[in-house]
Amino acid sequence: MNALVFDGKLKLDRDYPTPHAPAGESLVRVLRAGICSTDLEIIKGYMGFRGVLGHEFVGIVEDGEMRGARVVGEINAYDGTCSTCRRGDVTHCPNRSTLGIMNRDGALAEYLTLPARNLHRVPDAVSDAQAAFTEPLAAACEITYRVHIRPTDRVCVLGDGKLGLLCAQVLHLTGCDLLAVGRHADKLMILKMRGIPTTTDPDSIRGTFDVVVECTGQASGFELARQLLRPRGTLVLKSTFHGAQEMPFAPIVIDEISIVGSRCGPFAPALRLLEKNLIDVDSMVSAEYLIARGVEAFQAAATPGMLKVQITMSQ
Repeated sequence: MNALVFDGKLKLDRDYPTPHAPAGESLVRVLRAGICSTDLEIIKGYMGFRGVLGHEFVGIVEDGEMRGARVVGEINAYDGTCSTCRRGDVTHCPNRSTLGIMNRDGALAEYLTLPARNLHRVPDAVSDAQAAFTEPLAAACEITYRVHIRPTDRVCVLGDGKLGLLCAQVLHLTGCDLLAVGRHADKLMILKMRGIPTTTDPDSIRGTFDVVVECTGQASGFELARQLLRPRGTLVLKSTFHGAQEMPFAPIVIDEISIVGSRCGPFAPALRLLEKNLIDVDSMVSAEYLIARGVEAFQAAATPGMLKVQITMSQ
């Protein structure tokens, strides 16, 4: 099969072995997959991953009880038996593999395998291009599981990349007093069209937020996010990137800041949001490429100002 493989260098392998689903897993024929910031960081060295990249996908189940179903899939394959899984923290299973990120080939290929319990049917009203946003949209929904966002809270989403735009739209639905801060007026326009206030100038609003969600994907984003918080505010970290990060801890102690990490989230609510057209993802697709042009697609995805680049497996 065709697959986009990273082995220290990104390449298209036209003869990569088609996977065989072990017991309890399903073979999925991939229809479409997205390139995300994590994929771009992996080819810089993040996580030390080697194999097929990609974890945002929609496809058709080729075997098993869901055969023929159009599905998306949760990316963490867990054992279900360890103490971590038994307490319900399956995404932190110490024995997990993670699609296209850790110990498991990913979705930027014509086929993949995942445990059947990881798969979710896609509603008919959701297009393939929209369905491929389920994984990052679920990650945005996870914020509301990790932090209680009250309608009276002042909340700032910092960063106008793909994840930042999704986080802002999800948090807007809570009724909170929301502001999105970014660098690109054209990207922020996606939020303004949804009635979400935006700004490119954080200097005039520092120290006024109860919650700041950091989605910049840059080491510098942490310090800016801290400066935007009121004392005893909550900082939600979403960024993952390759490289070291220096953090001034004294101001965090002095202001008694709570720091919350947040990554993978629930697929069922994300699919409902897409089905009800409550989240605009169509405006976030900047380009589509066939997998044969996958290396070119990665180059495009890394271009400043680019939002979501998706790869299709066939015309």
